[in-house]
Amino acid sequence: MLDVLPSILGEDPHFLDAVERCSRLATINRPCLVVGERGTGKELFSARLHYLSDRWNGPLIKVNCAALSETLLESELFGHETGAFTGAQRRRAGRFELADSGTLVLDEIANASAAVQEKVLRVIEYGEFERVGGTETLKIDVRVVGSANQDLPALAKTGAFRADLLDRLAFDVITIPPLRARPGDILPMAESFARDMLRDLEMTSFPGFSPRAAQHLQHYDWPGNVRELRNVVERSLFYAAADNRPIADIRIDPFDSPWRPASISSEPAGPATGSAPSGAIGNFAEAVARFEIALLEKALAASRHVQKDAASRLELSYHQFRRLLAKHRIP
Repeated sequence: MLDVLPSILGEDPHFLDAVERCSRLATINRPCLVVGERGTGKELFSARLHYLSDRWNGPLIKVNCAALSETLLESELFGHETGAFTGAQRRRAGRFELADSGTLVLDEIANASAAVQEKVLRVIEYGEFERVGGTETLKIDVRVVGSANQDLPALAKTGAFRADLLDRLAFDVITIPPLRARPGDILPMAESFARDMLRDLEMTSFPGFSPRAAQHLQHYDWPGNVRELRNVVERSLFYAAADNRPIADIRIDPFDSPWRPASISSEPAGPATGSAPSGAIGNFAEAVARFEIALLEKALAASRHVQKDAASRLELSYHQFRRLLAKHRIP
């Protein structure tokens, strides 16, 4: 078990509290949630829940709910029978079956559709399900761990996430603090990531960071958290390796260039009228973006920001509507 337990870096008291809470929660066989911003290490905490539990010798199966459509996700989780849909040429076991006697991690669970959420709830409640296109009820013993980078209680209030599923998953919730909340961990983690990179660069020792570089690391906001820190350190060390001197230039943004293509503005236009704006249209994509934003905002206002109602007004599915909100960064 110790050989497979993933190491977690950090000495900040708030972070260590989350680690300790995770270690204690691992010992009880209940569904739970791991919540945190992108790049904070939710996968590591989910793995810790598994490997410190009595299920450590069983399978640890992970599914990214954001990476699959509703139909594919349902088949991926619950499996399917031959002929269940076009292309289903043979029976296929789903991830719940594969995770029997172990742990199933549902990453980005907020992206699962309401229908999939309902089936997940049934598995948690009764330990049983049917494959897609099947009638046989299968019994399994799986601990479900959900992870999310969104405010699930807020989504439940708007109907975007099933409140009953949230109640079952939230036996306890581990919330991982973002990197900006643990500034004392930034430099030690950066040095650790740099040393991990030495072999790839055929270096024998890490020359360290210059005072200016260290200050830059500590004062940056790190919206991508630990994952972003690792990428920045590895990239900065790669460019500094030839000099074999302390890293002086922290390369935060790999897209930073005077020749970077101009971005397309997405400023909202006035109320949508259903016709193209008069006068000079300019960039086609920009005009379309303004038109979409106006429609979305008008539908939200008319439905008092009830997203399911707004989606229905536009004759969109809820998930199509949510994707457009994310595309145009509409809160």
